[in-house]
Amino acid sequence: MKDKKRAMGRGLGAILSAESKATINSATDEGADKFVGNIVEVALEDIYPNPTQPRTYFDEKALNELAQSITNLGVIQPITLRKDGERFEIISGERRYRASKIAGLTTVPAYIRLVNDQELLEMALVENIQREDLDAIEIALTYHRLLEEIGLTQENLSQRIGKDRSTITNSIRLLRLNPDIQNAIRSGEISAGHGRAIISLEREEDQQVLFDLIIKEKLNVRQAEQAAAALKNPKSPAAKKVNAELSNNYKKAQKTIADILDVKVEIKASGNGKKGKIVLDFKNEEELEYILSHIK
Repeated sequence: MKDKKRAMGRGLGAILSAESKATINSATDEGADKFVGNIVEVALEDIYPNPTQPRTYFDEKALNELAQSITNLGVIQPITLRKDGERFEIISGERRYRASKIAGLTTVPAYIRLVNDQELLEMALVENIQREDLDAIEIALTYHRLLEEIGLTQENLSQRIGKDRSTITNSIRLLRLNPDIQNAIRSGEISAGHGRAIISLEREEDQQVLFDLIIKEKLNVRQAEQAAAALKNPKSPAAKKVNAELSNNYKKAQKTIADILDVKVEIKASGNGKKGKIVLDFKNEEELEYILSHIK
């Protein structure tokens, strides 16, 4: 059944001949018009990934699911390759390439492009941005590379990809977050909207406080924005409430002291959690003496 599906797949286009692999390297070479822009079958062993590929993470479960789909239906959407001597470098479609290898295919349908390295990177980056399954940090990194490595201005980039400049600016600002918060965005633990609320705070200590609060209280983006506004105004009642949120370690310590002394205990920590104070309640002098007797 599998061989039959591959035979059907080969009907998409001719398999490249040894001659075309060896002699056609630019759009001006004889015979280039026979496969440039058309779908052709290329041996997987002749293909290699683009080392500057902006996508760096490939979910193993998703790859195996795609491989199963390819086993059942074949590669529905051809990948795009750049001719490099007798080999081919991936411009787009590395997931399909990897999944095809898992599925045990020997060839894959592809479009062939003849471009220089600068155009290759720009095409790969611009196409990468259009993907729906990219996380916000990958998109931000891609924007950054287009600006830094390709030399596009934000205005050029805005026109090229059809996004507002403010969208691009806000996306790139996420790269200023610390690695732990960026990883939380990448994993889906928090959203890009949460990230934008966090980066609106200038101090890293406040950013960490808000991040911890978002995780602990499962705040939505609107609530995170309100908490960020409170932290920008440390004297506000809302800010005091945010800063009053204790870590689990502090809560455990608070309970331990209360159990030992048999009194109400309150630990108050600063926004960065590096300093604070312990408040012990007592009703009369006898209770005070009782407390003192346990801490001498």
